[in-house]
Amino acid sequence: MKQMIKAGFLFLFAGFVQAATAQQTYSEGMVTYNVVVNTGNNEPKAADLLDGATQKIWFKGVNTRTELSSILGKTVTLHDSKTGAAVVMNEYGEQKILIRMTKEDYDDRNNKYAGVQFELMPETKKIMGYNCKLAIAKLKDGTTFRVYYTTELAFQNKDYGAQFKNLPGFPLEYESEFQKMKVTYIADKVTFDPVPSVMFDVPKTGYREMTYEEIKKIRKN
Repeated sequence: MKQMIKAGFLFLFAGFVQAATAQQTYSEGMVTYNVVVNTGNNEPKAADLLDGATQKIWFKGVNTRTELSSILGKTVTLHDSKTGAAVVMNEYGEQKILIRMTKEDYDDRNNKYAGVQFELMPETKKIMGYNCKLAIAKLKDGTTFRVYYTTELAFQNKDYGAQFKNLPGFPLEYESEFQKMKVTYIADKVTFDPVPSVMFDVPKTGYREMTYEEIKKIRKN
């Protein structure tokens, strides 16, 4: 009887360990996404602008660095989830512009994703060996986009993207829009190596600094 009880406890303990280690949570690392453009035949030139584009996200504690690179140039966003503030650096040709954002500015920039809700679907697929589930995101303006997420890995910093606020996992594939084009971000690489703190430093020279309000006015005109 004692042996049976002991075996039972070992079985329960093994099950607990398996459940506890099913999801890996990391404080540092990097995720690389390839950007795939879904266009019609009348948009080949626009699609060429994003040909070979990649997005990389570095995580370190409360900080994230998101870098979107294409033949057009590069956009880097530094975000501090503790303060909510952000810095955006655009490098396109000769233009190098730096925009500092307060939490209010950053929230305004991502206002379209406020209150995003996800409908969890039964469809599944594997991405880089991770089991992923499909979710349909619904925005307040009625638009939707698809996300494949995994519950097998997570970063301690949950504020890496406003569009994933209520997603019950980490996105490894998702849809978005770029200049009225449908694009899909597909994770290609995940690493959990230490990230140097300098990745989150704001350059002191080399950029023309503009305010968020100035950028908003330019976009309206």
